[in-house]
Amino acid sequence: MTAAVVTGLGVVAPNGLGSEAFWSATLRGEDVIRPIRRFNPGSYPSKLAGEVLDFDVSKHIPSRLIPQTDRMTQFALAAADWAIADSAVDTTGFSPLEMGVITASAAGGLELGQRELQNLWRDGPDHVSAYLSFAWFYAVNTGQISIRHDMRGPTGVFVTEQAGGLVAIAHARRLVCGGTALVLTGGMDSTLCPYGLTAQVAGGQLSTREDPARVYLPFDKDATGHVPGEGGAILVVEDERRARARDARIYGEIAGHGSTFDPRPGSGRPPNLRRAIEVALDDAGLDTADIAVVFADAAGVAPLDRVEAEVLVELFGPHGVPVTAPKTMIGRLYSGGAPLDVVLALLALRDGVIPPTTRVAPCYDIDVVLGERPRPFAGSAALVLARGHGGFNSALVVSNRRRGKR
Repeated sequence: MTAAVVTGLGVVAPNGLGSEAFWSATLRGEDVIRPIRRFNPGSYPSKLAGEVLDFDVSKHIPSRLIPQTDRMTQFALAAADWAIADSAVDTTGFSPLEMGVITASAAGGLELGQRELQNLWRDGPDHVSAYLSFAWFYAVNTGQISIRHDMRGPTGVFVTEQAGGLVAIAHARRLVCGGTALVLTGGMDSTLCPYGLTAQVAGGQLSTREDPARVYLPFDKDATGHVPGEGGAILVVEDERRARARDARIYGEIAGHGSTFDPRPGSGRPPNLRRAIEVALDDAGLDTADIAVVFADAAGVAPLDRVEAEVLVELFGPHGVPVTAPKTMIGRLYSGGAPLDVVLALLALRDGVIPPTTRVAPCYDIDVVLGERPRPFAGSAALVLARGHGGFNSALVVSNRRRGKR
């Protein structure tokens, strides 16, 4: 069976636009969690976030698309353009039916939706944009990317919160291994508007601390919740044989995946994160000794942190594998967070360094990579974990054993 490999990366993150800018900032430990600037958060219990502050939409998106797209879709379109450019693939050399788009979204286009509902309330139905009919929808990123790049093959969207970003990438792999030549995949969210923050506060997992240095503390005894962020990543996933035939740079292989769902609360049965990891390792043909680093879900919610830490100790042993959660610098980006971790995992394997987890003092028997500097390491496989609110678990193994270069 052919392998599905990543040949292009497109990133929009609070600490960098483009994969290399994001990578450099993360290695520096650049923490960008600050008070929200796009609106006044004074009346909200949670006031901090990881915002994308340097994205000038007029420089990245055709003017005709700006009024019909939410901020998350603008991010997704830009990231897709950058991923294709990074891969150096000539999409005109494929039939449109050979190329697909699979993305994830946790919230849809909330900012545009809020604006148009305000217009409805204030001015009446004649003042509501027709673009509202699709711009708020979870699948709109997939649709807009596929239209822009004339990709008419398999398309879809996954809505499983943070886990969705991994599920989308895994499905892209499945499609490529099944014969689709190329798939654009990943996740993107932008929920930093009053409507979006209200919904997140209602979920009960946001930290209400106002000190950026003590607000998002996964695996720490002082953990009180997470901080929201915005952005994500789009990846080009290709058939390895085709990629090598055009002498493409290959970041790594999507080697294995597992997804599970937790039992209902109160059932007395344990969560199923461990099973997701075991399935992913089996799918990749690897065991725990082959994993050189784990990019953690890092919920920042004490019961969820405890479950993740205990599973890692059970599988790898106490302090048995380096664990990192660079999302402490930028917040949890929901469907965009896990694809960003996949980007970091691929670049970590490429450069032999693990980006750090800032700010935390771990209280579990796991080897968290701490401080503001990366840790050198050797290895060819990384495990990325993501969970979604309501019980979703997803684990993805990436490997550079078949790494090539352009």
